[in-house]
Amino acid sequence: MKFKLLVVDDEKNIREGLAAALRMDGHDVETSPDGDAGLKRFQKGDIDLVITDLRMPGLSGEDLLQRIGSESPGVPVIVLTGHGTVENAVEAMRNGAYDFLTKPVNLDRLSLLVKRALQNRELVLRHRRLEEELEQKRQFTTMIGTSAPMRRVFDTISRAAPTKASILITGESGVGKELVADAIHELSPRKDKPLIKVHCAALAASLLESELFGHEKGAFTGAVGRKRGRFELANEGTLFLDEIGEIDQNIQIKLLRVLQEKKFERVGGEETIEVDVRIVTATNKDLKEEIEKGTFREDLYYRLNVVNVHVPPLRERKDDLPLLITAFLKEFAEENGKAVEGIDDRARAALYAYDWPGNVRELRNCIESALVMAKGPIITMADLPPTLHTASEAGWIRIPMGSTMEDAERIIIRDTLTAQKGNKSKTAEILDIGRKTLHRKLAEWGEEAGDTEESVPADET
Repeated sequence: MKFKLLVVDDEKNIREGLAAALRMDGHDVETSPDGDAGLKRFQKGDIDLVITDLRMPGLSGEDLLQRIGSESPGVPVIVLTGHGTVENAVEAMRNGAYDFLTKPVNLDRLSLLVKRALQNRELVLRHRRLEEELEQKRQFTTMIGTSAPMRRVFDTISRAAPTKASILITGESGVGKELVADAIHELSPRKDKPLIKVHCAALAASLLESELFGHEKGAFTGAVGRKRGRFELANEGTLFLDEIGEIDQNIQIKLLRVLQEKKFERVGGEETIEVDVRIVTATNKDLKEEIEKGTFREDLYYRLNVVNVHVPPLRERKDDLPLLITAFLKEFAEENGKAVEGIDDRARAALYAYDWPGNVRELRNCIESALVMAKGPIITMADLPPTLHTASEAGWIRIPMGSTMEDAERIIIRDTLTAQKGNKSKTAEILDIGRKTLHRKLAEWGEEAGDTEESVPADET
């Protein structure tokens, strides 16, 4: 790791001499002729160590040390002093200086001090990065995945969460949209404030309005007292509205006003209430289609969709299946007190072959069911739900025991071609062979037939 040093001294010969010696040690060095210039350069950033004289016109070395210590704690400062002011140098060390040297400077001693100070600096920076990485991983502990689609999700969350922007989370049912909302809140400056969740599809329109905005006593039958709504409860925090595509037009209008003005009235009330709430919403609907149908307001859509986090379906991130399966096995083994060590090859292949229309939620339920049903330490096909058996049978090619390599090759090609409904280009792509090779083998076996492909590339006709 290369560091940048700043030498501050009003004596040009000393300043340039120190810089030259430090550059010979391989450091990147800049210089400033006085404390004021040194502070300006330091405040631009990227300085890892400062060497400064104590006695300078204008801003003194002591003042420069104090400013650096208050603005960037942890940046080491080495002070230079004459023989007559050693007491001042000792005082500077009490105020946070890393060390001091008397003039004329012993360059070997300076080189050693700089080396030690930068080693400490590197440890501090490394520790800081590690803490940041661990904090980020801690926030994503319930979201599992290392696939490219999930890395994009994590990156969007990391960049958007610290802001005030409204976030719309989209994706199919069961992909984990609520976990994304949790991560956004935990990575935001509001993490110590409330995270209030409302599942909009679970409430009738009249109940949802009261739930969101609260009501006054007597506002409707059964309103026996004042009730604060979720917006009030989430003040200074985050409000997560799940299935936002289900709310009716009247509530959409009130929600739009809150987003624009940060104000609302309780149901049956006249008092205007102001709130500071970060809005995160989620839906499995295509809101643009709902806008075209006239069921969702376009202006509200753009207010909600300042940042979009699209969570991919599990079938598009199958690289994450091993991690997810392992995590769920561990969770349910501990929860149920069962010593399950793993999954056999056939059952695992079935899990990988299945498209998981219910996404992560379906996978989680499947692993829980299989673990509960398992008779031994290994989960087998017999322990998996019936839907996995069907998918497994559809995704397997059976080769009889005793088949020759030629027979096996013929069965694989024939069954793959059948599964692809005669599409030779797709079959060749799946089997990773050339189309000419496929045609030749089919001709040798007397199975060459018309291609069902809708179009054939010009160079292959």
